[in-house]
Amino acid sequence: MNWYLARTSAIKFDLYKSTPLKKITTYGFLRIIALIVLVVGAAGSLILMFNAGSNQKSILLIVLFTGWVLSPFIALLVADIISKRWLLKPRVTLYFLMLFITLVSLLGYSGALNVPHTKPAFKFLIVPVVLWVLMLIIIPITVSRSRRKITKPE
Repeated sequence: MNWYLARTSAIKFDLYKSTPLKKITTYGFLRIIALIVLVVGAAGSLILMFNAGSNQKSILLIVLFTGWVLSPFIALLVADIISKRWLLKPRVTLYFLMLFITLVSLLGYSGALNVPHTKPAFKFLIVPVVLWVLMLIIIPITVSRSRRKITKPE
């Protein structure tokens, strides 16, 4: 009986001490935080959009703006699903990109970065364009660099 207890306590000690487990736990926590912030950012962006378009009578226009404002967030959720096959570094980059894009979108939609002499709808058109360009530059570069390092020995 004592041998069994000594063996199980040694196994528990080794599990908590191992560095790869800590890394997986840390990056898993980062992923969870990034996903929560992304969903909250999408909801906040929609609230700001609906507030700005409260006088809009066209339902079609509201639906189109809703899709356009949500499109970067949906793309990042899809990228998160696809990223399960990626190496660790591109996934971590994706998680930080989720946090950054949420911050930029909320800043842009809140009016903190307003361009003078423009209509309120302008920011809801231009911010998703900027976010898409940012995603289409950073994600492919990070993924291709990580693949290049694997295939090309140093």
